[in-house]
Amino acid sequence: QEQMVESGGGLVQPGGSLRLSCAGSGFRFDDYSIGWFRQAPGKTREAVVCISSDDRLAYYGDAVKDRFSIWVDAAKNSLGLHMKDLKADDSAVYYCAAARGSGVYYHTDEYDYWGPGTQVTVSS
Repeated sequence: QEQMVESGGGLVQPGGSLRLSCAGSGFRFDDYSIGWFRQAPGKTREAVVCISSDDRLAYYGDAVKDRFSIWVDAAKNSLGLHMKDLKADDSAVYYCAAARGSGVYYHTDEYDYWGPGTQVTVSS
């Protein structure tokens, strides 16, 4: 059974850093495009960073560019998200997701597997 599980969320002060991790099982990361998404209360789920399965180039949302960085360890079927200079607007539930195919996918309905999410709260 295909599964993804996030970890590493929590409470952090503005300007701080946090590292999220995601472990996948039941499928091979090599064959999937990967993404991190987030959803704040009352808002739609949005793409934070998406990375294709073929060239592994990462595409970041404008709100997080230069502050967030993704890493993928295909051998361990895991990926992570390093977040720095966090702001209150970054508070949300963060999800990792995987999509069959080799493209870069920005829309939630293009993804096949999702983790349950991990809460990130940026507050003083």
